[in-house]
Amino acid sequence: MSAKPITDTLRLLDGGAFLDLASDKLATLVKGVDDTGKAGKLVITLDVKRVSGGAISLTPHVATKVPEPKPDSTLLWATVEGNLSQQNPNQQSLDLRDVSAPKAELKTA
Repeated sequence: MSAKPITDTLRLLDGGAFLDLASDKLATLVKGVDDTGKAGKLVITLDVKRVSGGAISLTPHVATKVPEPKPDSTLLWATVEGNLSQQNPNQQSLDLRDVSAPKAELKTA
């Protein structure tokens, strides 16, 4: 006699809801790993104990450790007053203006 696949037992837990929950958590974990390039973890725990009448009680738990994306840094310049600015106070600014080209007429031949 061989053991049944564990997925058969997982499908029985909480009327199938546990397997759906674990699948959703795995999908979230995969997205987090793909987005960040960092490792994550999914842990399925089954507490198993014998209860009265010889039955076996299984209490499932699923936990994930999803990697979080690292926030982007913002580079700012310190002014002599101690403020922060997006402009480098030691660099001259250029007087830029719009020089859009006039729209040309298209002729058909």
